[in-house]
Amino acid sequence: QVQLQESGPGLVKPSQTLSLTCTVSGGSDTYYASNWIRQPPGKGLEWMGRITYDGRTYYSPSLKSRTWISRDTSKNQFSLQLSSVTPEDTAVYYCAKSSSWYFGSWGQGTQVTVSS
Repeated sequence: QVQLQESGPGLVKPSQTLSLTCTVSGGSDTYYASNWIRQPPGKGLEWMGRITYDGRTYYSPSLKSRTWISRDTSKNQFSLQLSSVTPEDTAVYYCAKSSSWYFGSWGQGTQVTVSS
């Protein structure tokens, strides 16, 4: 089974761009898509977007205008960029692998706080 690890800054200033990377290691990766999901404090999980095995991207409608997901297959990494952040973007951010909408492998999550 693959292992996932998120990395990136834990503190981002308002109006800046949040950038996170997920590094994939371990077993053979046969998943359909690589996803980013977040959980604001006191709230439920929010799916942000995904990049499929063949490079297609899909985004949550509510975040589409600010979100960019990319990948570097040579490094077994995929990344998230969220622009124009506000304190409402403070959350634990997770990367996860999925087969369709079954999320089979998750990273441990990384806390990102948006504050000046």
